[in-house]
Amino acid sequence: MVLIGLNKMAIKKIYICSHCDAQSPKWSGRCLECGSWGTLSESISDTQSEKKNEAKKVGDASVLDLRSLKNDPEIRIKSGWEEIDRVLGGGLLPGSLLLLSGEPGIGKSTLAAQLADTLSAKGEVLYVSGEESAIQVKNRLERLKCDLSRLRFIGETSVEKIAGAALKLKPALIVVDSIQTVYSSLILSEAGSLSQIRAVAVKFLEIAKEYGISVLLIGHITKDGQVAGPKSLEHIVDTVLTLENEPGSNYCLLRTSKNRFGSVNELGVLEMTSTGFVEAKDPSSVFLGSGAASIPGSVIGCVLEGSRPFLVNIQALVTRTVFGYPQRKSSGLDLNRLQVLSAVIAKRSQINLVTRDIILNVVGGLKINEPALDLAVCAAIISSYLNKPLTSGMVIIGEVGLGAELRPVFRLEQRLKEAEKLGFKSAIVPEGADYKSGKLKLLKIKNLGELVDLMK
Repeated sequence: MVLIGLNKMAIKKIYICSHCDAQSPKWSGRCLECGSWGTLSESISDTQSEKKNEAKKVGDASVLDLRSLKNDPEIRIKSGWEEIDRVLGGGLLPGSLLLLSGEPGIGKSTLAAQLADTLSAKGEVLYVSGEESAIQVKNRLERLKCDLSRLRFIGETSVEKIAGAALKLKPALIVVDSIQTVYSSLILSEAGSLSQIRAVAVKFLEIAKEYGISVLLIGHITKDGQVAGPKSLEHIVDTVLTLENEPGSNYCLLRTSKNRFGSVNELGVLEMTSTGFVEAKDPSSVFLGSGAASIPGSVIGCVLEGSRPFLVNIQALVTRTVFGYPQRKSSGLDLNRLQVLSAVIAKRSQINLVTRDIILNVVGGLKINEPALDLAVCAAIISSYLNKPLTSGMVIIGEVGLGAELRPVFRLEQRLKEAEKLGFKSAIVPEGADYKSGKLKLLKIKNLGELVDLMK
């Protein structure tokens, strides 16, 4: 039989038994269902119509009028860590899905264990590990002095089994260490593959949203940050936390690159000790160093990370160029920004940097990309070039334009209050700045030329 002008994918030929209505893809003398002979007759089936009928049986989605919904008060669970609560936007929101990412060995499992311990006071916490055995996890929790009375453990890698146990327990928090080891039996690929990671994350998302259980996923980052999973999960989870530190430093920085329930610019400072993480009592002192204003090229500036001001120590080293092309090296500051500020100094002032190498460092390992630090960077370079230290107890804040003019910065008063709280006596700021409520002595300048005159 030839069907002309019909879509072969939509219409197909079948054989139907007139006795029991059983269908068969090919003809035979006897029906395989009821055993009747000579009852199969040829018919045509429209698969697209069948699919449309099946879609109609599913039903329509319910349409809600948002005006009729009552706003429930936002209840956040305090973790007991001021630094972590700040990064989360005020605390942990029930039913949220969080991803804690970072390089291997940075302390993700340690931080997750301590967070689970503090949150266990609000309800039971389920700790899931596919990498370590129960006794290994217990040894870590005891080393961190965690209370094991409200912590439950599952050593399983099947997401279906984990979900079944979690729905019976109904914990306040589920910690999954790590998502690369968990797999779904519905996906035909090995654990840790991109399809497996996404399927597992979607399953935990369903648990979080439907049952109001907070879920913390731990994900490792490889060299390119793509294969291990965190980058591919950013659109699924509610909050992405990143733990980072500089080699040789005991301080770790906790950042948010995505937060549906708070700001993404907040920064938490934690110190790693032999018994786990502790909060930095005075985060600004972490980035100041000792003897900051006693050497040429060392300047104190101020940056904002979210709503918190940080005083940072900028150190510059200006030396004579050995090779023909002057070098520009930067640690913690964007190298392109350093190139621009160096060109402005060389063009708009009497400081000759054409035959000078410039090496810049931000003490404490903080990575900064804020214009308010421009004037401090320029002052550090000029101070090193002149080989003259700045006055002790001075902070420098301001943005520098291409014409060497100084521009006001955002929330200057808050930055100056932080400097005064830490004992600073004076500040160099752009002209027009005002700080009536404080005791800081303000030195107002218009351009880089006036800055050079002050430092000579």
